[in-house]
Amino acid sequence: MQSWEQTLARIFQFLGLAGVRRKILVFALLATLVPSLTIAWILDAQNSKLITEKVSEELRVSSLQTSREVDIWIKQRVYDLRVFSSSYEVSENLQKSKGRLTSTKAIERLKSYLTSVKEKFSDYEELMVTDPEGRVVTSSAAMAGPLKLPGNWQRQARLGEPILGDAYWDDLTNQSAVMIAVPIKTANDQLLGLVAARLNFHTVEKLMQRLGHRESGQMYLIDSRRGIITTSQGMAPAMKDARLPEIVMRALANDNDSIVEYANLKGASVLGSMALSSLEPWGSLAEISSAEAYAQTIRIRKLTVTITLAVLLVVGAGAYLLGATIVRPLNRLIKGANQVADGDLGVEVPLVGGGEVGYLTDVFNKMVGKLRRSQEDLAAVNNTLTMTNRELQELSTTDPLTGLYNRRYMIDTLGKELNRAERTHDCCSILILDIDHFKNYNDTYGHMAGDELLIKAGTLFVRSIRNIDFAARYGGEEFLIVLPGQDVEGAMEVAERIRKEISAETSDTEDSHQLVTVSIGVASYPDNGTTVSDVIESADAALYQAKESGRNRVVLSGIKAGEHADEDKQSFREKRLRRAS
Repeated sequence: MQSWEQTLARIFQFLGLAGVRRKILVFALLATLVPSLTIAWILDAQNSKLITEKVSEELRVSSLQTSREVDIWIKQRVYDLRVFSSSYEVSENLQKSKGRLTSTKAIERLKSYLTSVKEKFSDYEELMVTDPEGRVVTSSAAMAGPLKLPGNWQRQARLGEPILGDAYWDDLTNQSAVMIAVPIKTANDQLLGLVAARLNFHTVEKLMQRLGHRESGQMYLIDSRRGIITTSQGMAPAMKDARLPEIVMRALANDNDSIVEYANLKGASVLGSMALSSLEPWGSLAEISSAEAYAQTIRIRKLTVTITLAVLLVVGAGAYLLGATIVRPLNRLIKGANQVADGDLGVEVPLVGGGEVGYLTDVFNKMVGKLRRSQEDLAAVNNTLTMTNRELQELSTTDPLTGLYNRRYMIDTLGKELNRAERTHDCCSILILDIDHFKNYNDTYGHMAGDELLIKAGTLFVRSIRNIDFAARYGGEEFLIVLPGQDVEGAMEVAERIRKEISAETSDTEDSHQLVTVSIGVASYPDNGTTVSDVIESADAALYQAKESGRNRVVLSGIKAGEHADEDKQSFREKRLRRAS
């Protein structure tokens, strides 16, 4: 062996380059080091300026577009209010509300109109009508909120101008809001009052999300006090008192042609651009993290690395080919083993050549094939178990005859709905329905016909209620319907509709003796009870009264919440036994 070879071998050994692959990598690195550094320096110098200009333009466009869209949104809401104020329903009832005889009825009509309009527009939290002095005549809300308008609103109203208040934090809805109003005038230009609306900023938030800049970008709507009205990520209560630093506001307002780098409310370094709205003193601020803004520089550097690697492959091709017959098969096995370790059993390493490496590759492929087949068998078993569990779940919650929910599931559901109603201060009503003379029907036409009648009744109940309501077979010929959020009047309407539809479904049969009717008891939370048992017993007592009164009728429970506390529960069971007999 030549002395120079021994010398090189010792050097490679000392540097840890005894392996063929490492020698190839070092050779490629040395061959491409100088051109790689040169390319990186040139690209970084040329692109830093371009990236800064591009980010500046994008932020400026985002803030300007947001500002224009907010202007359009406010103008559209003002236009809507002008349409509402010009309605004959508003002006006529507002004038009538001043009369002694027609005042109450006119106000009720006006409130009904405002409520129906509010339900069609998601931007409105509340619609109200005031008199010329700003006193609220009526509102779409149960309790009218404060009239937050600027101090010169009466002058604007007399001039026929729209009125825009300052944005504020609404503690009732726990969100940002703004009040706008337009005057209501007669044909002879007499001021009757205002149509005012309390707006939320949900539409503006969605708009800012759509116009926001990249992933880390955020849009702000700010006011003259440097306060944040809302953001593209929503407005949290903790941000209601947040203020942008005055020095940042001045820099943003004075430097409209370029971006400003500053620390945001979280202390992170960001780039921002602000555009003032025509609805001064509002403004829209678009910002993006400095890290993402300059991420393109990193991507260019990665591209440089990729190019360097490509050059490395070309320069080191000769050295690579010398060791490829050994390194490549081993690399394929290493890659395959890593994929299997990561859970990918679709690996099959190509078998190239023979020898020890070829034998090892063949054994590896057979092992992976056995693991793959075992995994497929296990997946099939898991799918079967999943389907079985789903079927068991359905069986545990539904009545096998009618397909409605069963009694146990409905009791649990009613408990959850009452808890929800208690939290949200909402109402909830239930109906207990009983098919009249069902025993006689069974005795006359047979149990098969009775089952068909129960199925048909269940189908009709589901068809007669909302998607959010629940219907269950409570036991025998009794059914229970839960109406979340439904008050007593609404529940009575649903019950009466069901009673009429049951009669209508059976009134046109050839055999008049097949006419079927139902008796229905209605109870409501919290009027007739605050627990599951109390509400059900109240409805059950009403059902019993309907039976005693001649059947085929709807009876509302007359029991108030709390009256069951000292009442003997046995009386309700005796009533049920008497009905069954």
